[in-house]
Amino acid sequence: MQLKIMPKKKRLSAGRVPLILFLCQMISALEVPLDPKLLEDLVQPPTITQQSPKDYIIDPRENIVIQCEAKGKPPPSFSWTRNGTHFDIDKDPLVTMKPGSGTLIINIMSEGKAETYEGVYQCTARNERGAAISNNIVVRPSRSPLWTKEKLEPITLRNGQSLVLPCRPPVGLPPPIIFWMDNSFQRLPQSERVSQGLNGDLYFSNVLPEDTREDYICYARFNHTQTIQQKQPISVKVISAKSSRERPPTFLTPEGNASNKEELRGNVLSLECIAEGLPTPIIYWIKEDGILPINRTFYKNFKKTLQIIHVSEADSGNYQCIAKNALGAIHHTISVTVKAAPYWIMAPQNLVLSPGEDGTLICRANGKPKPRISWLTNGVPVEIAPDDPSRKIDGDTIIFSNVQERSSAVYQCNASNEYGYLLANAFVNVLAEQPRILTPTNTLYQVIANRPALLDCAFFGSPLPTIEWFKGAKGSALHEDIYVLHENGTLEIPVAQKDSTGTYTCVARNKLGMAKNEVHLEIKDPTRIIKQPEYAVVQRGSTVSFECKVKHDHTLIPTVIWLKDNSELPSDERFTVDKDHLVIADVSDDDSGTYTCMANTTLDNVSASAVLSVVAPTPTPAPVYDVPNPPFDLELTNPLDKSVQLSWTPGDDNNSPITKFIIEYEDTMHEAGLWHHHTEVSGTQTTAQLKLSPYVNYSFRVMAENSIGRSLPSEASEQYLTKAAEPDKNPMAVEGLGSEPDNLVITWKPLNGFESNGPGLQYKVSWRQKDGDDEWTSVVVANVSKYIVSGTPTFVPYLIKVQALNDVGFAPEPAIVMGHSGEDLPMVAPGNVRVTVVNSTLAEVHWDPVPLKSIRGHLQGYRIYYWKAQSPSKRNRRHIEKKILTFQGSKTHGMLPGLEPFSHYTLNVRVVNGKGEGPASADQVFNTPEGVPSAPSSLKIVNPTLDSLTLEWDPPSHPNGILTEYTLKYQPINSTHELGPLVDLKIPANKTRWTLKNLNFSTRYKFYFYAQTSAGSGSQITEEAVTTMDEAGIPPPDVGAGKVQAVSPRISNLTAAAAETYANISWEYEGPEHVNFYVEYGVAGTMASRQVDIATQGWFIGLMCAVALLILILLIVCFIRRNKGGKYPVKEKEDARADPEIQPMKEDDGTFGEYSDAEDHKPLKKGSRTPSDRTVKKEDSDDSLVDYGEGVNGQFNEDGSFIGQYSGKKEKEPAEGNESSEAPSPVNAMNSFV
Repeated sequence: MQLKIMPKKKRLSAGRVPLILFLCQMISALEVPLDPKLLEDLVQPPTITQQSPKDYIIDPRENIVIQCEAKGKPPPSFSWTRNGTHFDIDKDPLVTMKPGSGTLIINIMSEGKAETYEGVYQCTARNERGAAISNNIVVRPSRSPLWTKEKLEPITLRNGQSLVLPCRPPVGLPPPIIFWMDNSFQRLPQSERVSQGLNGDLYFSNVLPEDTREDYICYARFNHTQTIQQKQPISVKVISAKSSRERPPTFLTPEGNASNKEELRGNVLSLECIAEGLPTPIIYWIKEDGILPINRTFYKNFKKTLQIIHVSEADSGNYQCIAKNALGAIHHTISVTVKAAPYWIMAPQNLVLSPGEDGTLICRANGKPKPRISWLTNGVPVEIAPDDPSRKIDGDTIIFSNVQERSSAVYQCNASNEYGYLLANAFVNVLAEQPRILTPTNTLYQVIANRPALLDCAFFGSPLPTIEWFKGAKGSALHEDIYVLHENGTLEIPVAQKDSTGTYTCVARNKLGMAKNEVHLEIKDPTRIIKQPEYAVVQRGSTVSFECKVKHDHTLIPTVIWLKDNSELPSDERFTVDKDHLVIADVSDDDSGTYTCMANTTLDNVSASAVLSVVAPTPTPAPVYDVPNPPFDLELTNPLDKSVQLSWTPGDDNNSPITKFIIEYEDTMHEAGLWHHHTEVSGTQTTAQLKLSPYVNYSFRVMAENSIGRSLPSEASEQYLTKAAEPDKNPMAVEGLGSEPDNLVITWKPLNGFESNGPGLQYKVSWRQKDGDDEWTSVVVANVSKYIVSGTPTFVPYLIKVQALNDVGFAPEPAIVMGHSGEDLPMVAPGNVRVTVVNSTLAEVHWDPVPLKSIRGHLQGYRIYYWKAQSPSKRNRRHIEKKILTFQGSKTHGMLPGLEPFSHYTLNVRVVNGKGEGPASADQVFNTPEGVPSAPSSLKIVNPTLDSLTLEWDPPSHPNGILTEYTLKYQPINSTHELGPLVDLKIPANKTRWTLKNLNFSTRYKFYFYAQTSAGSGSQITEEAVTTMDEAGIPPPDVGAGKVQAVSPRISNLTAAAAETYANISWEYEGPEHVNFYVEYGVAGTMASRQVDIATQGWFIGLMCAVALLILILLIVCFIRRNKGGKYPVKEKEDARADPEIQPMKEDDGTFGEYSDAEDHKPLKKGSRTPSDRTVKKEDSDDSLVDYGEGVNGQFNEDGSFIGQYSGKKEKEPAEGNESSEAPSPVNAMNSFV
């Protein structure tokens, strides 16, 4: 056991008396310490730690859990009674008890009914030291009965008459919340004329034609089961009269001139008066022979309801409501009587006593009527319990004398009257325990010299031990008056010195024995900075050094760090830190600031700072410039409520004129030690008239500033306290947002102490529904920043204002802000969802917007979930991947891009608010049409022979439909890229291999291959291959079109990597050695080509001459044949051009695929030739640099340098016949080798 820690201390007298702490036994002052080792050994009677509420209303749809938790040593066992008799849980298979607990779990979800287990339950926790009992727990299932069916006749009345629409909700448990709405779930507007009474009826003081409607519906909401019941709609028809006769008020409720009201202490007293009349009466409230309590009185329902919270007996009396209009007034008196269920004045407390000691249990309660006090021991009325000679009962007190261990028991005090009861358990635990010291032995305490030292001696024993402290190995008792003893056994040395070092022994004694414990105290030297960094003014570009020399206790290891402006030093090699110095080389203006040296040990820390000012270098020696000396001799004169005059004497300006004075103030009442900027004045002034705020204890100081920097602050002026006043501002950042669907969280930024202007700062928080009641609801709260309004409707706009006040008065009327109560998830899914498929990859979705009232929050937008149906094989491997598109705001349509052609999709639409998503609409299914396929996955040419080639391919990875066929086009090409006739071949869709026969031997062919669906042709894949030579290796003569010579040199695996200003091109070469290469590149979108001639060897010049001679001979032969009337090859090409091969159309832009890369290029004019000077005439441009390109992706910089890439480009697919994509000039013949 441990004496409760008391704030007072015991100090030994100045006499040299041994230091002994005698801790006397105090009734109910002993507690068992929460020491795990101690608790393992001590026995303790049971204590109920957790139980279900007395009136326990359960949800009949869930399992019943009746809580009962208790602690004790040994652990208690549990038993239950039900309706006053033993409840045998072993006989009911639905009832179980949690292991190590008394909590009952009744499983009614599988079978059984909640009504079966309705009753009064009580738990008993018992061990060898006694038995504790719980409250009587009344278990009742909640009920939300249906409305009784009734036929409601339409109500017809004249304009100006009064009307009461009855609600009469079904009786539920707990009672329902009543509200009136229409068929659209909109609350019916209420006013001084139309309002809902406390009984749920709807009262009309007088009706108007606009009150005509057929859907007056009363709703009953049962919160416990989250259900709402609806009454049959009531139809009201108001007939317009030519003139309505005015009449004085009469009360609709309550009836008569007087009534009685009884309420329990602590509850909310609600008084109601509703009157009818024309014009509409206004209600007033007064209390006879008294005034209404200001902070506890609130008006509801347009002042028709008076509420007093936390009602007490003093609120009993007569209350009068007055109804008044232009024709008269009436009044009704309500006699209020406040009763009280029992409440504690002094609940009994646990007693821990030692054998032979005395003690008392006191149980005092009050109530109206006065409660009766009865005692039980271990759950049995004390009158029939076993007799205990140490116990004597005297009304509300039990007196124990000369207790023994057998006197241990748990006593229950029951205070009851007709309005309720209180039950408290308190145990008497009689223990005989030798002293124990709980502080770990040989604990080492280290303290800095001249600081307090606290040596712990936590103890326990029964009877309560006395504590004695000794110092030193010889056990000399402490007798100096410098020690302070705390009642928990702690020894305090207020100012520890070096000679305080040593071993201290704590001794605890009682009549059963003695215990002692040794602790050790070491006194360390304080850490000091004996050489502090000094203020420095250095020239730009020079080196500065700050010194920081630390002296510390030799047993402590200090850590020294440097800071700049309270942050880490910049990561710059110009900053060098060694043991005692910080060195900054090549100082710049950015190095100006405050540098702090901080030394830390495990017991203390110290710091010192210096300011570095950087100035421009001076070419010649100049007087020493420095910041000004601090001003001095500060004086306050002419004190007024909100102003005072401050005067001072300037210090030396140190050769730099003072430009200004900075005045700072300290508020010693609210922020002592923190200085704030107040104002600045010219350097020629020595006085300033200062404006002050109310309720501030001012001190001022002044600093001078010149071009070098700012002086140190002056000494503080005398203090000046201004008078308190009401706040002159209200809190800022007022917001109203709901954190739950049924609350409104009002937050604001509180005023600081300086802005409070006086003591007792509070806030008046007011709110009302924007479209509801005209009356504000207000509450005054302490100096906090948040207030939560509970029980609000979901997502309703509220008008909010927060006003500051103090003991002097209120701040000005605050601004009104609008907020919303909490959001809830949307209730309705979007309807009429429609899907229109635009094309094979795009669909458009339309939906109808959900009603705004069903969103129950801020509309964020609509969200479409859509996913593609998986094939059975894929479905087994992975989950369906759903894609989400969100459309902001109130859009009712959206596009779904990136769909896969020829696919089956499913989608639904949900509305989204700030709380989350609403329910999903019904799934909509749609299919995308077929699209053109992708290119075949691969194309390989295998098994070349003299006259045949075999093609193998893989189908397209994305067929995007059902393949109908493959198209294969091929044509021979020669070394100058002249193309032979184009052959078009259709291949069935189920083929992946095809052999071409009757080809020319030793001939290169180019193949174009693509797949088709019903939507059109897909992308093509190209490949080249060469048939083998004949056995003799001699090619046949060039006879007829399409017979071209074999190519000896060959370039393959051409790759290009483009950077921003250059391209890296690589290739593989097969053919004769010692050759030159030509790189062809150009600007995308141009026709002409640019060649970079890198050939300078002699053999190449000879080859050029031979080619030129061959062309000359061919021209002569053509000329002769032409004169004879025959056709020459060029003529054949021109004729062939008249019927070109129709190429497949591209799906995206409708253009024709050509033998080229993906870019569009204009063909050369018919019959054009490429001159031998390497230029090509272009139709639309005469820029020769641009015209040297063939559609390669690339471009030129402004300086003519090449940027882009030289990539393996697709050649243009020519028209049928021998016509080439370029004229056969010698230059082009040379370039064809690449």
